[in-house]
Amino acid sequence: MAQRREAREAVLQALYANEIGKGRWEDIIKSVIKPRLSNDTEIFKFAERLFLKIVNNQEQIDEIIQEHLNNWRLGRLNTIDRLLLRIAITEFLYYEQIPTKVSINEAIEIAKKYSTKKSGNFINGILDSALEQLNKDGRINKKGRGLIETSYKS
Repeated sequence: MAQRREAREAVLQALYANEIGKGRWEDIIKSVIKPRLSNDTEIFKFAERLFLKIVNNQEQIDEIIQEHLNNWRLGRLNTIDRLLLRIAITEFLYYEQIPTKVSINEAIEIAKKYSTKKSGNFINGILDSALEQLNKDGRINKKGRGLIETSYKS
């Protein structure tokens, strides 16, 4: 869905502003997300909720990502890749109506636009591994027909 992709891109930019500038969340929402999405209230609310869910649960989300980084520390990752991983993991855990394969595909496609040539494959590998573990741990709670996918290969 193009509108949700635009929302995810706005969230990526807001997370980047938060990561680099350490500003107030309210100011970041007002200056980064709102101008891009102000003509669609529903999409703006989706982006705002996603951004806040990530910043409020960042420690837990980062722990999940770190578990799947072999011989790497989270802080060494490309900033855009790290932020895209946070977005997708948040959707896995907290957005029961978004299929996991959609979250993975969106992260890969946005990485192709904003990150390095190798980022799509890297993000796919980390998310596939994290999803497998989260499923084993019973932490994925998706509702609706066909919403649970265990793997997505780009």
